[in-house]
Amino acid sequence: MTIRQARARPLLDSLHTWLEVSLAKLSRKSDTAAAIRYALSRWRALTRYVDDGQLEIDNNAAERALRVVALGRKNYLFAGSNAGGERAAAIYSLLGSAKLNGLDPEIYLYHVLEHIADHPITRIAELLPWNVTINTPTITPQA
Repeated sequence: MTIRQARARPLLDSLHTWLEVSLAKLSRKSDTAAAIRYALSRWRALTRYVDDGQLEIDNNAAERALRVVALGRKNYLFAGSNAGGERAAAIYSLLGSAKLNGLDPEIYLYHVLEHIADHPITRIAELLPWNVTINTPTITPQA
């Protein structure tokens, strides 16, 4: 946080001043003025990361996690039905959660399919990615 305040704060203060000076020189109806007003109206949210060391400056991690969904969007047209689309979304979510919990999604899915038939439904939460530890699979899935 100290480094952010030392390095980023002066740059952000300079940018804020420049935006305000530039806004005063522009026509109120211009697209550039609208963009500057937009940035200034969200300034507090933009600069919040400087005072909180736990906040990231961007949302790149979330964007990367959703990239798979965006890339597969055309394929969802062929899910067959709304229920098929919902099932596909559930699988994407489950495998994404596995990845976020440090599991190889393919090995995790293999593990779940291998154990789910004999697993009591009342204890199904035990098979969720954050509750599973996979040392080595019985059979490594084939590509």
